Amino acid sequence: MTNRRRFLYGMGAMAGTGALAALGACATPGDRRQGHVVVVGGGFAGATLARHLRLWSSGAVAVTLVERNPTFLSCPLSNRVIGGQIALGALTLDYQRLYRAWGIGIRFDDVAGIDTDRRRIILAGGDALAYDRLALAPGIDFLPSEIPGLAGQELTFPHAWKAGPQTALLRDQIADLPDGGVVALHIPRAPYRCPPGPYERACLIADFLKRHKSRAKLLVLDANPEIQSKRDFFQHHFATLYGGVMEYRPNSELRQVDAASRTLHLDFDNVQADVANVIPPHRAGRVVDLIGAPLINKRWVEVDWPSLAVRGFEHIHCLGDAVFPAPGMPKSAHLANQQGKLLAATLLQALGDPKVLPTRVLVNTCYSFVDARRAGHIATVYRFDEGRRTFLPVPGAGGISAIASEEEGRLATAWAHNIWTDTLG
Repeated sequence: MTNRRRFLYGMGAMAGTGALAALGACATPGDRRQGHVVVVGGGFAGATLARHLRLWSSGAVAVTLVERNPTFLSCPLSNRVIGGQIALGALTLDYQRLYRAWGIGIRFDDVAGIDTDRRRIILAGGDALAYDRLALAPGIDFLPSEIPGLAGQELTFPHAWKAGPQTALLRDQIADLPDGGVVALHIPRAPYRCPPGPYERACLIADFLKRHKSRAKLLVLDANPEIQSKRDFFQHHFATLYGGVMEYRPNSELRQVDAASRTLHLDFDNVQADVANVIPPHRAGRVVDLIGAPLINKRWVEVDWPSLAVRGFEHIHCLGDAVFPAPGMPKSAHLANQQGKLLAATLLQALGDPKVLPTRVLVNTCYSFVDARRAGHIATVYRFDEGRRTFLPVPGAGGISAIASEEEGRLATAWAHNIWTDTLG
């Protein structure tokens, strides 16, 4: 690729071919010809941003990724672990490929401070990293204290809304459920990460109970007035597949929990469960508090679209689940990946590289399994609206499955492997 070559980067396309992999071979960790970008958070948003900054700059931009966890754990497909269909190891990936293939510096540490005037971050281990641009992709943190009795009770009321030890814990609790026991799944008020995720989880737990604990029951307690994504799709499968195992209760906001008796206190009812999966309300990852970022509803970072610059901070950007969404835009892995590419192109232009021209179109695809083999999808296209300065859904674009199929189950697995490759290389 010559320095004068310009290419339009398509947000719906996924990189990862042999030719693109060869492009990263020239990258060296110390290269600072076009500046240094520090990325905090190595999820789908942050890792995608880090990789594509190196890829599209041909190694000219130095990138350091700060991530507290030594391995990448995928939330997509993690409900299948809870349903006993795959092992957690199948979702565990290696960050080292970002260093080996793309020359990204990786620091496994927490951020203790951010000096916005001097443009540097201070790591918990004591080191300081200077940056030309800072990108915060911290994902979500939880607010268990908003539900009396819940704080500190993760072993009794696991949320498993971040893939990892709680995923395995909830899987084991359901596997050990006595036949005839009760599982309760509580869904918080929107917005929350992955709108269809709780309903997929409900299907896969019900599938496990139907096959292995035929006298057990699943209560789905939804704080929202209705299913928040793929409503007709999930309503159909709840009724046709799991009518005898699952009971769905909307408008069931959780007011308090009692860990000793595993009781969930709702507005008009109390539910005692053998296994209680409580997904707490959540907010932007707390590292954003270190810059005093303005939070909408005291939870989500306010950004300027399409640059994803934090409101009031010209050289600091935020992306992924921590961001207050554009209209109709869910917090999803696919959109986190898309935002990573959008910001990579935007930063390269700001750092003086004219080769990459960011399109102002984002695409989201989300698959949901309803049993061990069948899945369905929803797809949406968003275009930047110059007048309103935000992304809006494109009418008539995208679509949703009417019913699940084994073919879409295979596509769902392929989508996961493709986005892992696109994110990490």
